[in-house]
Amino acid sequence: MAASNHSHAKESVDFIVSGDYVVTMNEEQLLINQGSVAIAGNTIVAVDEQSVISEKYTATHYIDGTNKIVMPGLINAHTHTAMTLFRGMSDDLELMAWLTKYVFPFENEFVSPEFVKVGAELACYELIKTGTTTIVDMYFYPEVIAQVMVDCGMRAILTAPMIDYPSPGFKGWDDSFAAGVKYVNTWKDKHPRIIPGFGPHAPYTIKPENLQEVGEAARKLSVPISIHIAETRNEKAIIEERYQNTPVSHVLAMLGDNWIIGAHMVHPETNEYNKIRTSKLGAIHNPTSNAKLSSGLSPVPEMLAAGVNVGLGTDGAASNNDLDLFQEIRMAALMQKLVSYDPTKLPAIDSVKLATSSGAKAIRMEQKIGQLKSGLAADMIQIDISDVKSRPIYDVFSHLTYVINSDQVVTSIIDGNIVMENGEVVNIDAAKLLPKVEHYSKAIAKKIAEVKAQP
Repeated sequence: MAASNHSHAKESVDFIVSGDYVVTMNEEQLLINQGSVAIAGNTIVAVDEQSVISEKYTATHYIDGTNKIVMPGLINAHTHTAMTLFRGMSDDLELMAWLTKYVFPFENEFVSPEFVKVGAELACYELIKTGTTTIVDMYFYPEVIAQVMVDCGMRAILTAPMIDYPSPGFKGWDDSFAAGVKYVNTWKDKHPRIIPGFGPHAPYTIKPENLQEVGEAARKLSVPISIHIAETRNEKAIIEERYQNTPVSHVLAMLGDNWIIGAHMVHPETNEYNKIRTSKLGAIHNPTSNAKLSSGLSPVPEMLAAGVNVGLGTDGAASNNDLDLFQEIRMAALMQKLVSYDPTKLPAIDSVKLATSSGAKAIRMEQKIGQLKSGLAADMIQIDISDVKSRPIYDVFSHLTYVINSDQVVTSIIDGNIVMENGEVVNIDAAKLLPKVEHYSKAIAKKIAEVKAQP
C-alpha cells in the first residue's frame, strides 16, 4: 500500500524579501547565500535559504532578490536632521570657530518650526535613499521632527536639545529643559517607531547641576540621553581646567546610570574603557565629521577590544556634508588603517557591524534592530549589485565596506512598511519639497555673504 502523502499547508506572511546574499549580522550565521526573509506585520518571522523559506511560507508580496544583497537597515546613531538646510554653508574651519561664527548665530536667525520641518523632510529623503532606517537625532523643535519621521516612515530616537545659553526658542537652561521634559512626556509611547529623549549639548556648554537635572529626569522617565562627549582636545582642556576631570568621567558622574548615547568620543582616556563598558554609555563614531573639523580619530578598535559598544553616525549635514552611512562605513575602516599604519585595524566586517549590530547595542536597541533575525523588527534594505562595477564578488563584507555606494540601495523596509521601492522614496514628494528648500537656501546664502564680508 502506498504511503499517505501529508502535505503541510504553508504559513501565510506579508512579504518575502530575497537576495543572492542575505547579510544577517547574526553571529550564528552572518551570511546566507541565496537567502530570503519572511515578514509578517512589522516583524521578521524567518531568515533562511530561499528553498527553505519558499517551502514553508507563501506571501502576499514577493520582492525579487536577483542581483541583490539584503541586509539590516543602517543605524545613524548621531545626527542633526534639520541641519541639512545648512549643508556646505561653512567648511574648512576648526570646531569652535565653525560653531561661534556660523552655526550658533545662523541657528538663532533661521531656526523655526517650519525651517525644522523642511530640513527634517530633506534629511528623511536622503536617509531613506542611502539605506538608513533608524536615526538618533538631536535638534530644536523635536516634536516637529517626530511628526516628520512618523510621516516618512523612519524609526528614530529623537532628543530635545538643551543648553545653558540662549538658543532658538529659548532664553537659556530653564526653558529649554522644561520644553524637553514636556516633549518627552508628550511623545513617550505615542508612536511605536519614535523614542523621545533628552539632548543636553555637551559638558562644556552645560553646568554640572544642570546635567544632573537631566540625569534625574531621564531616570524618572526611562528615556535615553544623547550628548556630545570628548569631541575635541579643546573640550578636554576645558573640562580638565573647570572640573579637574575628563569629559567622559565628568559626564558619567553627572548623568549617572542612565541610557546614554555619547556622540564622537574622540578623546576618551585608555583607563576609561572599562568604566564605559560597565556603564550604559554607547560610543558613537562620526569619522567624516571628525576628519573634516580635524577633531581627531576615535580609538574605535581599542574600545571594541575592551568591550565598549560602538555605533556609527554622520553628524549633521553642516559638518559632514551628507547623511550617507555607506561613506561612514568606508571612512571608519580606512582612517583607522591610515593613522595606525596597520592595515589589519578595523576589518571590513567590524566596520559594517558599527552601522548594524554593534550600532544597535550602542543605542541599546539590539532587542529590536541591527540584525535580520526571527522576532526582530522588519527593518532591512536591498542593494543592487547587477552593475559591472560591483563584480566580481568574493567577500560581501569587503564589498559593503570598500565597493558598494549608497546609490545602489533600491529597496527599504522599515517596521514592515516599504518606504522605498525600485529606488523611489514612497512617502516624500521631492518636487514639492525642493521649492521650500530653495526658499531657505536663498536667505542663508545672503547671510553667508554678509559674514564673509566682515573683516
